[in-house]
Amino acid sequence: QVQLVESGGGLVQPGGSLSLSCEVRGNPNPIGALGWYRQAPGEYRELVALIWSGGRTNYAESVRGRFTISRDDAKITANLQMNNLKPEDTAVYYCHAADRVTDYEFWGQGTQVTVSS
Repeated sequence: QVQLVESGGGLVQPGGSLSLSCEVRGNPNPIGALGWYRQAPGEYRELVALIWSGGRTNYAESVRGRFTISRDDAKITANLQMNNLKPEDTAVYYCHAADRVTDYEFWGQGTQVTVSS
């Protein structure tokens, strides 16, 4: 059974930093895209950042320059460093992974990020 194990998140003041980590466990095939989406109350789920093997990345325009995604293929883990956080970054952040062979998509359970003074 495939599991996406998320860690990190929490409460931070505006301008602060947080990091998220996601480990993919149990998938028999290589992972393609790996990263995060987020969903704020009353909003649709939206892309935050994705990274592929080889290092190609895709960021939402709203986080570009503030967030940095990285990946460890040996551990099948991705990390999201979030700097200069803003109140509008408040959301539940969901880890996302795509099986490179089947294109099946997996989701984590979500972790809360709250930016507030």
